[in-house]
Amino acid sequence: MTATAVTTAINFKERDTINFKTIEKTDKKIFDEFYKKNYYENAYACFTGLYMWRKIGNTQWAMEDDIIYLCSEWHGKFSAFQPLCAPEKIPQAITKVIELFKECGQSVKLVGLEKFFIEELAKYPDADFEISSDRNNSDYVYLAQDLINLSGRKFHGKKNHLNQFYKDYPTAEYLPITCEIIPQCREVLKNWYENHEDPDDIFVGQEKDAINEIFDNFDEFKLKGGAILLGGKIVAFTFGEQLNKDTAVIHVEKADPEIRGAYTAINQNFIANEWANMTYINREEDMGLDGLRQAKESYRPVKMVDKFSAKIL
Repeated sequence: MTATAVTTAINFKERDTINFKTIEKTDKKIFDEFYKKNYYENAYACFTGLYMWRKIGNTQWAMEDDIIYLCSEWHGKFSAFQPLCAPEKIPQAITKVIELFKECGQSVKLVGLEKFFIEELAKYPDADFEISSDRNNSDYVYLAQDLINLSGRKFHGKKNHLNQFYKDYPTAEYLPITCEIIPQCREVLKNWYENHEDPDDIFVGQEKDAINEIFDNFDEFKLKGGAILLGGKIVAFTFGEQLNKDTAVIHVEKADPEIRGAYTAINQNFIANEWANMTYINREEDMGLDGLRQAKESYRPVKMVDKFSAKIL
C-alpha cells in the first residue's frame, strides 16, 4: 500500500496570517538551526522524524520573524505543533498561532508540546488553556550505558537473550549502514512488511514508504545506522541521530522475526558502536500499542518525555 497525504478543505498555503508550504528535504538546514535554539527532549524535535511523517496529516511549515510554525490537518481538523523559536519569542508565537486558528474558523489546538512550552502557556496573559497529557505519545528515554552493558538484575533477561543470540549465531557481525548495504536493509524492510501489512492502516504503509525515502537520501540526512550481518545476509537494521547535546534518538528498528534475539542484538550493538558518547537514548513513543509499550518498558526507561496538547477554554 502506498500512503498519501490526507486532504481536507483547509488550505494553509494562502493565509493572510502566515503563508505555509510543504516540507522538502532541502529545508533540513533551516530546521536544524532552529532546533539548536532550545534544549528539546521531544523526539519530534528533529527534521528526520518530521520529514518521514509529513504526509500523514499534510504537515506544512512557515517561517516569520525568526519563528517556525508547523501545522497539520486530519479529517478536517486543524492542529498546530509547538513553534520553534528562541525562548523570548514564545509569547509572540502563541499569539500568532491563535490568530491563525481564528482565520481558519477553528478552535485552537496545539499538540506535541513539551513541559517548558506548557509553562509558557500557563503564563500567557491573553488566553486560558486547558492542558491534557498524551501518554500514548510520551517518549521513552534510557541511559545509554544501561542499553550497552545490560548489567544487573533488571536487565538479566535481556543479557541472557543477547548471550543466547551469539551462542546460536556466533558468526553474527555488526556493520554501520553504508550505501553498499542499504539494498539488503530494504530487503529486511520488505520482508517485515509482508508479515505486517494492513491495507486499512495508513500508518503502516506510510512508515514503509518513509523508511525507503530516507534510504534514498541517507547521507543527506546525516544519520547513523547499524545492521546485523548473519551468513552474508542482513537480518536487522536501525538508524537514528543526535537529538540534543546529550541524547540520541532512534527512529527505526527492524529485524527478521525468525532470528531469535535479533532485536536485542541490533539495539545493544547500535548504541555501543555509535552512541556510547551520549548520556541518553530516546526510543520514541509506543503510540498506545500494548505490545510496543511492553517492549519499551522492558528496557527500563530512566525517564519519560511527556507530551501535551492544549486548547483554549
